[in-house]
Amino acid sequence: MTISKETKKVAVVAIGGNSLIKDKQHQTVEDQYLAAKETTLHIADMIEAGWDVAIGHGNGPQVGFILRRSEIAAKVEGMHEVPLDVCGADSQGAIGYALQQNLQNELYKRRIAKPVATVITQVLVDIDDPAFQNPSKPIGGFLDESEAMKRKAEMGWSVVEDAGRGWRRVVASPLPKEVVELETVQTLVDAGVVVITVGGGGIPVIDVGEGVYQGTAAVIDKDYASSLLAQNIHADLFLISTAIEKVAINFGKPNQKWLDRMTMAEAKQYLDEGIHFAKGSMAPKIQAIIWFLESGGKQAIITNPENIGRALKGETGTLIVRE
Repeated sequence: MTISKETKKVAVVAIGGNSLIKDKQHQTVEDQYLAAKETTLHIADMIEAGWDVAIGHGNGPQVGFILRRSEIAAKVEGMHEVPLDVCGADSQGAIGYALQQNLQNELYKRRIAKPVATVITQVLVDIDDPAFQNPSKPIGGFLDESEAMKRKAEMGWSVVEDAGRGWRRVVASPLPKEVVELETVQTLVDAGVVVITVGGGGIPVIDVGEGVYQGTAAVIDKDYASSLLAQNIHADLFLISTAIEKVAINFGKPNQKWLDRMTMAEAKQYLDEGIHFAKGSMAPKIQAIIWFLESGGKQAIITNPENIGRALKGETGTLIVRE
């Protein structure tokens, strides 16, 4: 398939955790590979319909697994522990591999000559971001109090007691400011390459001066990072693939209402009301889309993986437009 420059359509697709881990009974690497295969079928449909695609993805459970393996190896065998930014890089490579190979295989089956590449992506955050003064994102396994206090004293960790279940490390979740590999991603997209990038929100890095970047222990929201990418590459569409077919207001209440369409103004209103979108799930997605539209983006869609094709045809999903 060859798409002329005049008809080139670019979409950024942010896929959530349900695209990689279906449930607690299907968490193995093999299970995740099969889940990724399902998702790539729907993305291949987009590509076959004429879209050039950049793919962002979550990595929360995968980073948790890497950290847990690291902790166990340190306790049992005295192995060194893996820093959080390196865990992010590890997960980008592994998840990128699963998505990349599955998508390559599917495109080959369909006789679509389109390369796929994973870019290990750093995302710049501001060391003065208020999130660093109030770390709130739990990571890693549970610790007893003595171990938690030892880590706090020796390694500078922020730790909190978690509802009587033990102590956990918490890290900051700062806003993304810049996709470090943006020029590379843009070049690949312009060349018609399907790019897997800003995995897990990107590897958080800070600028320590004179253009020198350094990894930092933080977690970036993947929808925020995907939104920033979509803004920077001037995507025609920002699509968030998640666990639900459509967005609802008054979710779970007798007056629940599924939304086929929202304007940016309506999205802002619902978000400001603070009762419709959960902070840890739908609210960041709506905010990410608002930022995309505010920056000049034309349209965004929220739906689940199996309905991506139908949503692009206007048959389902929630379409959010500027006005």
